[in-house]
Amino acid sequence: MPIAQFDGALAVVTGAGSGFGRATTLALAERGAKVIAADIDLESAERTIVLAKSLGADGTAYQVDVADAGAMESFADEVRSTHRVPDIVVNNAGIAVAGPFLDTGLKDWERIVGVNLWGVIHGSRLFGKQMVERVNNLPNKPDKPNKGGHIVNIASAAGFTPSRELPAYCTTKAAVVMLSECLRAELAGSRIGVTAVCPGFANTNIVRNATFVGVNEAEQERLRERGQRALQMRRYPPEKVAERIVEAIAKNKPLVPVNFESHLLHALSRVSPASLRLLARIPAPLR
Repeated sequence: MPIAQFDGALAVVTGAGSGFGRATTLALAERGAKVIAADIDLESAERTIVLAKSLGADGTAYQVDVADAGAMESFADEVRSTHRVPDIVVNNAGIAVAGPFLDTGLKDWERIVGVNLWGVIHGSRLFGKQMVERVNNLPNKPDKPNKGGHIVNIASAAGFTPSRELPAYCTTKAAVVMLSECLRAELAGSRIGVTAVCPGFANTNIVRNATFVGVNEAEQERLRERGQRALQMRRYPPEKVAERIVEAIAKNKPLVPVNFESHLLHALSRVSPASLRLLARIPAPLR
């Protein structure tokens, strides 16, 4: 979907209350899209829409827990009935759980899989089905084929980088990368693009809201603050990630590593996976 066609497009973004989600919502709004900002924190989503409207865009905020299958089904139905089938869906909502595998409890696994993986599955399945039905139900003109749409799934450089300190996070992000590859193959015939975006370190609140397993709450808070300072020192704003997401939609890219470390780690995963296995053994400096 070329950038020129963002004018009038309907874009749904989950986790739109902050970070990559807010930046992407605003980037799409700035390019003429009507935006739907979904977040578990309604107030944050509403703030994103206020900012989008200041750019001249139309938009609506929704509260939704992407891990809740019923809530996501109701949300997808509400979007279609109140607005229409979206042209762009960005499955961005995500959380972090850090710490050794043997210290990661079932509730921690259920929570991170629910948001990072099931959230992407729900968004891709529900809105992808709507997009396919739209293509199949509209008469097709040879000189102007029906637009299918585009789904963007936010993964991470962790999706191709093993880590002894991030087994749960890496597992969910690797699954998002593979899901996106499979879905891209399936939906290509319906002219629906699918992209996995894999940022490296960027200045978002993901560490501030992370769970660190195997330590008490006081130590968790120390690790959160230390990790957040490290992300701030990286000085890579979410707006730069949003620019790459917009470009990926426009050019229908399958996989997009974002920033230097993500490109480096992706290259190593292809040419020297053994080096990543060695790096994975190094304890995280945050501890």
